[in-house]
Amino acid sequence: MTHESLVDDGWAETLELLGGEELIAGSARETKAFLRPRGIRSACDLLRLTLAYCLGKVGMRGVVAWAAASGIADISDVALLGRLRNAGPWLQQLIGHLLKREEAGLAKGRLIRILDATAVAKAGAHEKKNNGLWRMHCAFELEREQFDFLEITDQSEAELIDRVPVVPGEIRIGDRAYLQAERIAKVMEQGGDVVVRASWKNARWLDADGEAFDLIGHLESGRDEVFETPVRLGLKKGAPVKMRLIALRKSEAAAQEARRKINKEARAKGNKVRPETLIAAGFVILVTSLDRRVSRRHSSLIAGRLAQALKS
Repeated sequence: MTHESLVDDGWAETLELLGGEELIAGSARETKAFLRPRGIRSACDLLRLTLAYCLGKVGMRGVVAWAAASGIADISDVALLGRLRNAGPWLQQLIGHLLKREEAGLAKGRLIRILDATAVAKAGAHEKKNNGLWRMHCAFELEREQFDFLEITDQSEAELIDRVPVVPGEIRIGDRAYLQAERIAKVMEQGGDVVVRASWKNARWLDADGEAFDLIGHLESGRDEVFETPVRLGLKKGAPVKMRLIALRKSEAAAQEARRKINKEARAKGNKVRPETLIAAGFVILVTSLDRRVSRRHSSLIAGRLAQALKS
């Protein structure tokens, strides 16, 4: 989140997702987070300042300077700190309200499945010598918190995103092993959508016009915390698959740790790490066939943002 996103039309959408100005103000009065305007005109403005401080990078003094310059509030950093110290119960109540709305939406919404597989060594000296494995392929239904598909194979059967029968309208989620363009196309043809974590090199990336897409170049040149663009996944035969690419920039500490692990593993195997791999390690890269419907895309995001604010 940037400070600009807290003052443009996106802020109005955020307030609506949280229940609207009346509910936010009532909750602030009930929890005594905001009782009267002293430098801050409303509970919504206090919420905006809270998120700007907790999720921004400029510190308390920077936030009050930004608020004054934007005409949001005229308050000292000490006074704002006092307000924030009383905001915990209020933010908890807002999160609870949002999660209730989210649960109600899930009850009427689409089937969401998480796909994964795990391997177990086969018993016996012969199998151990030949690296024999049993592989269990699973689909976990998120809403009911239970497995609804299990299949046992040996090591010759790979993880496939279309192995599980598709329920029309479902959303299936997978890790990097499931970035399989042809099979993703089959899931979509049967009425399913996908959200898959991606690596930079295991797909033929195309832009919206079908031309080669320089994923690493876009990641390297961008400065935003979240980068999003339409892309296509090239197929061996047929038209490319229309997708959206979303790249979330990791914190510097998380990026450095990911690069450390990559370099360590490469040294152990005697391999050389490509520069592109180290650049991509600074991001969580997702591709999805879902569109940008605001009601589904932002509600969980807001809950996460408020949860971060509580921890600050």
